[in-house]
Amino acid sequence: MRLVSFRHAGASKFGAVVDGGIVDLSAHTQARWSGLREVLAAKMLPELARLAKGASADLKFTDVELLPVIPDPEKILCIGLNYASHVGEVGRALPEVPSVFARLRNTLVPSGGNIVRPKASIAFDYEGELAVIIGERCRHVSRGRALSVIAGYTCFLDGSVRDFQKHSVTAGKNFPATGPLGPWMVTADVVEDPQRLELTTRLNGNIVQRDTTDHMIFDVATIIEYLSTVTWLEPGDVIATGTPDGVGLGRTPPLWMKGGDKVEVEISGIGTLNVNVIDE
Repeated sequence: MRLVSFRHAGASKFGAVVDGGIVDLSAHTQARWSGLREVLAAKMLPELARLAKGASADLKFTDVELLPVIPDPEKILCIGLNYASHVGEVGRALPEVPSVFARLRNTLVPSGGNIVRPKASIAFDYEGELAVIIGERCRHVSRGRALSVIAGYTCFLDGSVRDFQKHSVTAGKNFPATGPLGPWMVTADVVEDPQRLELTTRLNGNIVQRDTTDHMIFDVATIIEYLSTVTWLEPGDVIATGTPDGVGLGRTPPLWMKGGDKVEVEISGIGTLNVNVIDE
């Protein structure tokens, strides 16, 4: 099942993607839940699957404005330096444990929306990533159980302001509207193994990153085990799992995003996130 968050007729809603458009699950559930985060907290994904099965589209994609698939996560936790190829291109040492930073909610952007290059910098870089959506409140999750706490998967673009990142990762990763998330969440039952996915990033139609998730230094299960040791993971929390090589920083000369560019992050079995770059 593919689940989307969207705005229609002035209201924020959620639904299921089917042939021809979207099943308006907010309407079919009489607006019992304000969004997908509340659905996950109530453990109601099976109910959404029941309602979506065999249903016809209520809305076309052209009728709605997509939102980040989880518009209001409590936490956005990100893993840096998680592909050896990327570690090498930026001249860093291989990490011994996951390297973690956090993003703010106001950095999120929907698929089809605008990612904003801040006027404070031209060193605006792309990082295509697989993102995990947590499905239940959990702590101290063993690696063997880790995949069971996942609600689903989506695409993420970690827009990085590199010159600010040099002196502060938090600053470089938290300019507003620099973190596209979507277009939808593919539920975990559809993705047999998150370490068998292909990730491709395109800038203006040209492939700039291509790799497979089996090349992660720390796989998804290990990431969840580590993060759940540090803190409670909550329904709707987003975990970005890191980017492979090919980023703009690693090129000579560097390849930065600029106003007018178009960026896509495609992950096999999940879909394609696409955004426009605009200058602040």
